[in-house]
Amino acid sequence: MDGVGEILVPPDRLQRRVSELATQITDDYRGRELFLMGVLKGAVFFVADLMRQIELRCELDFMAVSSYGSMTDSSGVVRILKDLDAPIEGRDVLIVEDVVDSGLTLAYLLRSLSSRDPRSLEVCALLVKPHRRTVELPIRYVGFEIPARFVFGYGLDLDPGYRNLPYVAAVEEQAARRVA
Repeated sequence: MDGVGEILVPPDRLQRRVSELATQITDDYRGRELFLMGVLKGAVFFVADLMRQIELRCELDFMAVSSYGSMTDSSGVVRILKDLDAPIEGRDVLIVEDVVDSGLTLAYLLRSLSSRDPRSLEVCALLVKPHRRTVELPIRYVGFEIPARFVFGYGLDLDPGYRNLPYVAAVEEQAARRVA
């Protein structure tokens, strides 16, 4: 396919890691009810696959946020486009994120949600780019650390398609410059 520079995470590794994360989350929250908060739109596939393998009673809700800045860099100024429908006060909340890049948007979400007095608030990120991080964040569950490249597939879009791919791929360098 044009634009794919490299498949970073093939389908079998994705599904194996999702299963491992679900087992760890099930063990960590055993005996409690879990509130999963997916970040739209990129985390939809991940949160759906993860939730189906967590062996606990779970509730699912979503937030949609927009961060201002260029297509490849966040300014950290975040606008909530869709908020949670359910209150989270006194609940065990797990934010399920597709990719953590600079960390600025996630830092905003953590501040916003912690002000709503959840019992606990943790993060599960499918992908993290440690070399792009500008703020320190408590990410309890990490799927994969990846290089600082523009990625798509498995829920992540590329201008705005390709979310349906069963793997995570990196955009070729030339295509990344056109996208940015």
